[in-house]
Amino acid sequence: MQKGKPVKKYSQAGRVHDIIRLIEARHGITLEELAEEAGVTRRTIHRDLNAIQEAGYPLISERLLGRKVYRFLTRFKDVPPISFTLQELMTLGFLRSQLDFLESTPFHDDMEAICRKVNSVLPPRYAAHLERIAGVSLPLLQGRRDYSRAWEALKILRDALIYQYRVTIDYQAPGKEQPVSYLLDPYTLIFHRGGLYLLGYAHNRRALRTFALERVSRAVKEDERFELPAEYRPQEQLRNAFGIVEESAVPVRVRFSVAVAHAVRDRIWHPSQKVEDLDDGGIILSFEAGGSMEIVSWVLSYGRYAEILEPPELRAELKGIVAEMGRIYYEIEDVADSR
Repeated sequence: MQKGKPVKKYSQAGRVHDIIRLIEARHGITLEELAEEAGVTRRTIHRDLNAIQEAGYPLISERLLGRKVYRFLTRFKDVPPISFTLQELMTLGFLRSQLDFLESTPFHDDMEAICRKVNSVLPPRYAAHLERIAGVSLPLLQGRRDYSRAWEALKILRDALIYQYRVTIDYQAPGKEQPVSYLLDPYTLIFHRGGLYLLGYAHNRRALRTFALERVSRAVKEDERFELPAEYRPQEQLRNAFGIVEESAVPVRVRFSVAVAHAVRDRIWHPSQKVEDLDDGGIILSFEAGGSMEIVSWVLSYGRYAEILEPPELRAELKGIVAEMGRIYYEIEDVADSR
């Protein structure tokens, strides 16, 4: 603080407001410059910067010409007041009820905080209506993932996605006795079949990899930041996958009997799909995608009402699985009959 400069007498809220304006006005500003402008100590500025970041401002620090400076990740503008229609509030309440699969994650806590903030400024009639809306839908989440053990790691990954920080994660891959460490640039958060996945660049594999977030046991934020490649398009990355497994796309044809044809026809399973009607009321669904394990699992879920026609390799794989299942059940029957 400059000697002889008068100390400003105002609340933290007023000081934080001025600090935000200073950061917005300059490409980067140091801790010392902020302390001098506000007429307070570096320690006080540290507390103010923490408050700004906790309020949701995209504040980052970086080295510029040998100095540590603070700036916003993007040009941060004042957000105008937001008004909601009753229909929009109904939709918000509906979406909130569908996010129970995120329980034990920071994303679930964030949604609850958003709803509390919305409720706090609503007229009593609207607030009561929003609470009623929460009970008009019933999410059935059988097989929900358990994220409780990954909560701290998810909090770090959430912030790394926002601020583009490199991270080191410990990942418990299926079939491995010990977690494997990855130095990772987290690119995209993916929601697939009730689960959360992270797509990012794994430096020790020199390739993009997808990680199931319930298997991340630890995450550490590194000091380095990363830039997304200019050619990266998340929607293109998995365009050929049936789910999230990246394999070469192959032509797939599956026959569905009349018993389930209506349920299959009414859904989009892959962007390339085509539906062919059969004389008996069944259908043939065709598409080009990779991910044989996911495709086989999907067809098996329809039991005897679905049959893989192409490719022959996938048909042979499913035939082997069905034969093994048959042996299991025949053995059970043989044991029962012998008693």
